[in-house]
Parts: sequence; C-alpha cells; structure tokens
Amino acid sequence: MKIIKYFFEFVLVIIFFLIFKIIGLKLSSDLGEIIGKYFGPLFRKKTIAKKNILIAFPDLNEKSINEMIDRMWKNIGRIFGEYIHISKFSITDERKKKIVFANKNNIEILKKNNKPLVFFSGHFANFELMAKCLQELGFNIGAIYRPLNNIFLNPIMEFIRKKYICPIQIEKGSNGTKKLIKHISANNPLALMIDQRLSSSIRVPFFNQLATTTTTPAQFAIKYDALLVPVFLKRIEKTNFEFFIEDPLIIIKTNDYDKDIFNITKIMNKKIEEFIKRDPPHWLWSHNRWK
Repeated sequence: MKIIKYFFEFVLVIIFFLIFKIIGLKLSSDLGEIIGKYFGPLFRKKTIAKKNILIAFPDLNEKSINEMIDRMWKNIGRIFGEYIHISKFSITDERKKKIVFANKNNIEILKKNNKPLVFFSGHFANFELMAKCLQELGFNIGAIYRPLNNIFLNPIMEFIRKKYICPIQIEKGSNGTKKLIKHISANNPLALMIDQRLSSSIRVPFFNQLATTTTTPAQFAIKYDALLVPVFLKRIEKTNFEFFIEDPLIIIKTNDYDKDIFNITKIMNKKIEEFIKRDPPHWLWSHNRWK
C-alpha cells in the first residue's frame, strides 16, 4: 500500500516540478506559498505545531499561534516551489545573487585554521541553501542528509542536491558512516542540521524540555578536535535571503566523555533556540520535536 502511495506522491511532485520549471522562480515561489498555506495542514496535524510553539513561547495567544503556523506552511510551500530552481540562487554570483552574506569577517579565519569544521543549523527558511552557500564560499562541504522514505522521489532529490547544492552528499546511518569518517578525518568540513529526532541521540534540554538530539557533532568535537560552527539562513523577502556564519562555539572539555557529550549538545541546542527566536515563523514547527 505504501508503494502505491509513494508512486502517486512522486507523480504529483514531478507534475508540479514541470509547472514550476515553466513559470520561473518568482511565480513558483509565490504558487508554492499558496500550496503550502492550503494543503500543508492536510499532511501534518495542527495540534503538533501548536504544542511545540507553546513549549517555546508559552505566553503566545491563540491568534499569534495560528498566524505563526500559517506563515510556517507558506514558507514550506515556497521551499517546494523553489526546489527545481535551486541553481538560480547564489551567494557569490552577482547575476543571480539572491543571498546576502551578512558577516564576512570570520570566514578567512575559519579557512586558515587547521582543524575540521562542523557547520550546524536547523530547518530555517529554505534550509537546502545553507550547504550551497558554504560550497560557494570555498568550503569542501560534505552535507549529511536523511534519505526520503519515498523510494521513487529520493533519487530525484539526491540528484538535485549533488548537482546544484554540493556534490558530496553523505547519507545518515550505517550506509554513510565510512564516507563521513573519511571526510572529516581528512580535515574536510561537514554540514548538518540537528533539530530533528534521530535514533542515535540523547535527551538534552531544548526550550527547557528534554528533546532527543544527535550527538554526532559533539563526538567529532571530542575525537577530532573539530570546531562547531553555527550557521543560519533567514528569508528576508520572498526569494531573497541572508546567510550568517557565527564564531565557533566555546567548548570546555573534561575527562568525563558522557558529560562532555551532554554539555556540548546542550550548548548546540541553545544556539538553535537563539536562531528560532530570531525568526520563529520560518522554523519547522510541524515536526514532533519533543516526542
């Protein structure tokens, strides 16, 4: 039964991709917003998003919560509409420069350091663009991703990511582990998002409630002395964005491995909280983060 469902999803997405290709980036993003607004809520229960928002912002009233959920779905719809046009976004090419690099001071320092870098963030704005930005800025990024459950759609998405975002795509889980270790062992930078539940996680405070969070970056910080670098993407107007690379996290290590893993992961969650507070409607509230 799932195979049939996945096939029809695949056909529907391909039809929309063809429409988006014909009408261009701007109209695709606008149409995507409409699709997200009216059809997004059909795929995820509103109660999950509302519960999550109240955990992070307990004083918000019903009207503000509904407005935030509405804007979240509009943003998700825009991501859908923009996906087939991902090559039209750039942080360095003046002809298609739709992404402003907001802080340029620390990039050369990061490039000159002799430690591996782990860039981390969450599902903000059009989150697919973050690895593309890092690649264009001269980092040999290995982007860690979770394959789609849809076996028909996943190869298409992987092709787009490898061709237009960054060529080194590393699958989460056992299939990508060897590639992941080889990449970072050679002092190459990694990029990943840490704001969803994974099987290899620990429970760490996130907006004052325990949430399962990946420990992969913390493990790399301890084993390879990697620098953990927060990055953030903000949608400022329709198809225009700002990209931020912050200074590496300050980490104090002890001789207690488990304690260090917990504390480092907790610091990372705090940084994701800060990013969410900067632009709440453009984070993915529909994911059951505190399950």
